[in-house]
Amino acid sequence: GMAAVVVVLMVFTLLVGEPVTQREKLQSEAEQRHKEVVGSKLVAWFTVTVVEPFLDFFNRNGVRVAITLLLFVFLFKIGEAFLGRMSIAFYKDIGFSNEQIGYYSKLIGWGATIFFTLVGSMFNVKFGIVRGLMIGGIAMSASNLMFAWIASVGPNEHLYLATIIVDNFTTAFSTVAFVSFLTLLTGQAFSATQYALLASLGNFGRTTLASFSGELVDYLNDWSTFFILTAVMVIPSLIMLYSLRHYFTDLLEKARHKH
Repeated sequence: GMAAVVVVLMVFTLLVGEPVTQREKLQSEAEQRHKEVVGSKLVAWFTVTVVEPFLDFFNRNGVRVAITLLLFVFLFKIGEAFLGRMSIAFYKDIGFSNEQIGYYSKLIGWGATIFFTLVGSMFNVKFGIVRGLMIGGIAMSASNLMFAWIASVGPNEHLYLATIIVDNFTTAFSTVAFVSFLTLLTGQAFSATQYALLASLGNFGRTTLASFSGELVDYLNDWSTFFILTAVMVIPSLIMLYSLRHYFTDLLEKARHKH
């Protein structure tokens, strides 16, 4: 599913021309300034490549907003990651066959992800990134509850199909909004580096915390409770997003004036 989202977004990236910026000029000037101070080209390069993007992010946003943004990026897809790591184990444990899992989760799921990525892209263009994130987060949380429903009723094939379609819709929708959101947060001079750092922070949250999903399932010994918890995990990040709604209104307004 996620691979399909990435492929579609890569196609969009190739079709859309890169905006004209002074990024290379700004980075070159910053590197020259640091070289004059420290006297080392390597140290100057490291400072401009790693340290400056962090300082720029905090300077543009302020410490409180910057920390809140970083926490949001870290936590937004935690629940989805917990569910994703255990989904195949759940399908097998609940009684679905390998053929059913392959057909619904892989084949139908992959096609649904591509379609809903396109839908999510159009929605975010029309209604805005922040609204898309809020709706995507709520939908992502609600879709996790459908897995709890399967856990309570058993291997119902129609419910399984509906769950796969809804889950792939919310995954694609929220991922498109999340990628657009990360792009919005980057500054002109360090856009590539800041995007890479923010994306890495999001991936780090999913890979580190979600690695305990198996232990959590064993501890709870109940699939329904596990999926309900994954639905709740998105709530802190949505509260953070809502608390910054006025900040994003101002940020988007400034971006419009630039163009």
